[in-house]
Amino acid sequence: MRPSPYLKKIQLLFFLLTVSSAALAQNAPPVNTFWERVRFGGGVGVGFNNAGFNGSLAPSAIYQVSDKFATGIGLSIIYSKVNDSKLTAYGGSIINLYNPVDFLQLSAELEQLRVNQSLGDLNDNFWSPALFLGVGYTNRFTTVGIRYNVLFDNDDSIYLNAWAPFIRFYF
Repeated sequence: MRPSPYLKKIQLLFFLLTVSSAALAQNAPPVNTFWERVRFGGGVGVGFNNAGFNGSLAPSAIYQVSDKFATGIGLSIIYSKVNDSKLTAYGGSIINLYNPVDFLQLSAELEQLRVNQSLGDLNDNFWSPALFLGVGYTNRFTTVGIRYNVLFDNDDSIYLNAWAPFIRFYF
């Protein structure tokens, strides 16, 4: 006795539904944990001297990809006034952090700032790139260290030298 052609179609349909249901169950979207891995923070700087003032604000957000690696973006605003010269810089950065061991943090930060500078009656506007490579001591929320600007140019930089200490906070 031959099986009915309808029975074969029903068996094939049942088989395809079973396989696709199993595949969909295994590929169910994971619970969204994106925001649980995002940390906010950044840095603040203030300096005074006899002739003026300088300050910076640098908020940022990082995504903790793993226990050892994080990546993110930041904003920067810098203001400086010394005697009759004034500098305002603003821009953004991309930051990568790597912790080879719990207390040590290596960092790479690409920064691009738009600089508006006035020296008496002379005004200058330009872009200032920087690539900082850093190392620091870290605990869960704070990192203290030093970084080096590998793109530093003594004639065309808003920074005094290539080395800069830093304190970074993330919560």
